Amino acid sequence: MTPFRIGHGFDVHKFGPGDHVILGGVTIPYESGLIAHSDGDVVLHALTDALLGAAALGDIGKHFPDTEEEFAGADSRMLMKHAYGSVVNLGWKVGNVDVTIMAQAPKMRPYIDEMRAHIAEDLGVDIEGVNVKATTTEKLGFVGRKEGIAVEAVALLYKADV
Repeated sequence: MTPFRIGHGFDVHKFGPGDHVILGGVTIPYESGLIAHSDGDVVLHALTDALLGAAALGDIGKHFPDTEEEFAGADSRMLMKHAYGSVVNLGWKVGNVDVTIMAQAPKMRPYIDEMRAHIAEDLGVDIEGVNVKATTTEKLGFVGRKEGIAVEAVALLYKADV
C-alpha cells in the first residue's frame, strides 16, 4: 500500500430562497440561499467527498443520505468532522487540501481566510495545509448566470504511521 492517497470531490448547489449562503463554515450574506438537504455548504460537501474518496470510503451521500431526516439542515462542519474521523480511524491524516469555488456571486475574497481557518481547525491541520480559492466562469454556464455554485476539492492523505 502506498503511504499517500489523493481524493477529489465535486459538488454543486442551486440558488433558491434565502438571504445567505454558508461556505467553508462561513455565513455569507447574499440575496439567495443554496437549496440542499443539509445547510448547503457546497465547499465542505466537496471537501468531504475528497477526504472520503482518498480513503476509499465512498462519498458523502453514502454516509449522510439526503433521504434521512436526521441530516435535514445538518451542519456540514459536523458532517465533515465525522467523515474525517472515519478516515483517521483507518490510519490516514490530511497532508493538505485545495478547494476551488466557482461562483459568479457572491464575492468570496473577504471570506476566504475565515474558511481556511475553519477547515484547518476541523481537520486538525496547520492553516498552511489548507488552500481555498475562488473564480468566476466569466458569466458562462449556470454559474455565470448566477443559478448556483460549484466547488472542486482535492485532499492529500498520508499514512499516519509512516
